[in-house]
Amino acid sequence: MNTHAPMPLVYTAQSKLAFYCRDAVCEFVLQRGRVPLHPFRLFDYFLGDRVARDEIRRANFNLVRRADALWVFGGCLANGVLAEIAFAHQEGTPMRFFSIATRASEIVELGLDDLSFEEELLQGGLSVADLRQVVRGERRLA
Repeated sequence: MNTHAPMPLVYTAQSKLAFYCRDAVCEFVLQRGRVPLHPFRLFDYFLGDRVARDEIRRANFNLVRRADALWVFGGCLANGVLAEIAFAHQEGTPMRFFSIATRASEIVELGLDDLSFEEELLQGGLSVADLRQVVRGERRLA
């Protein structure tokens, strides 16, 4: 194995509700020959509020910009994940969707029809149809 061989960078997006699955997500990505850029591994959970959350979000968007792909984990999308998806579409970043689990071996690829939205998103004024358009890249977030 050539330990100096380049590996694609993958930004991993997931809801804070599945924070405890972050190691399995990183294992899953590494097992597929890619480097996980996982925000909960880089910044823990918003650095324990040591810096403004908007600064962490700004850093996350910069990582999405530099990543070769965005992989979304978890079938129920959060508002921050949806924003990262919308930004990835804007940047032309390829993306894939996966389930989430505490074991990498239990993670499977999902289709767009398998996705749902956290309650916070559903109360935000956009319909499920509108949210699905954002996920498909057919609509921008306001």
